[in-house]
Amino acid sequence: MKAILCRAYGPPDTLTLEDVPSPIPGPGEILIQVKACSLNFPDTLTIRNLYQFKPPLPFSPGSEASGIVKIVGENVTHLKPGDHVFTYGTHGGLAEERIADVRATIPLPDGMDFVTGASTLYAFGTSYHALNDRAQLKNGETLLVLGAAGGVGLAAVELGKLMGATVIAAASTDEKLAVCREKGATYSINYTTEDLRERIKEITQGRGVDVVYDPVGDQWAESAIRSLAWRGRYLVVGFAGGEIPKIPLNLALLKGASWIGVFWGMFAQKEPSLNQLNMQDIATWVMQGKIAPYISKRYSLAEAPQALTDMMERRIIGKAVVVL
Repeated sequence: MKAILCRAYGPPDTLTLEDVPSPIPGPGEILIQVKACSLNFPDTLTIRNLYQFKPPLPFSPGSEASGIVKIVGENVTHLKPGDHVFTYGTHGGLAEERIADVRATIPLPDGMDFVTGASTLYAFGTSYHALNDRAQLKNGETLLVLGAAGGVGLAAVELGKLMGATVIAAASTDEKLAVCREKGATYSINYTTEDLRERIKEITQGRGVDVVYDPVGDQWAESAIRSLAWRGRYLVVGFAGGEIPKIPLNLALLKGASWIGVFWGMFAQKEPSLNQLNMQDIATWVMQGKIAPYISKRYSLAEAPQALTDMMERRIIGKAVVVL
């Protein structure tokens, strides 16, 4: 089979497309014929040895994928060859076949295509866990989404609107913000040309926002926290901006605010029954047409290094998908 391999840590252009033997699933594992692999920002960190999970070299990047079950290992009873599934993990998706842990694999809903399956559950799973379980976002509240045009950001915009919040989308270009408004944002802020705090004051008439969804970190985090309303909640989702910010702790005291960590992958492992309920909600909304991933571009397997480069250089709106 063919696979994109990371043989030494480095930028995407150091990845290689190679022929490798088909892997053999062990107990509790399955072998999947990959049909689509959706890329996420952590994939760009993993290949550079900058992520908390460090697969042994060589490995195929790609954390989430959909496809068809080919072989099931020992002790696998709820899946069988021919089943259409979605799976997630730290790596393995950029290959014609991948091993998947059945604990991180779920059947695709009837009628859901592979590209939608590979593009939906990670981003919407993260954002729904953040807004529903961690922030407990309520109807009528105000939600600020930073990095709103990324995969998880656009998912947060859509879900926030669906959950009854007034959504403020913040992103770096007017083109990205136009997509955010299409997905349900009531207000938009271009934080490269506008003052983030002043625009939030203007939009909220000085009250501030109830929830901040932040997958960016870096220079925007403190301004967003200072823009929280009383008892506001700041969701720590990621650090796509590059720097992990150092925030004055007195801001939490002055606003009676909560800073809340969001780690969907660990939540899915430690609380699988609750995660399954979330997945059912998401799948239902997708099939009803209430939410949908925004696919910026599709790539072939050979083009996967370029897809990762495009993601690192902020050229992707929503999701980039490698289709096999």
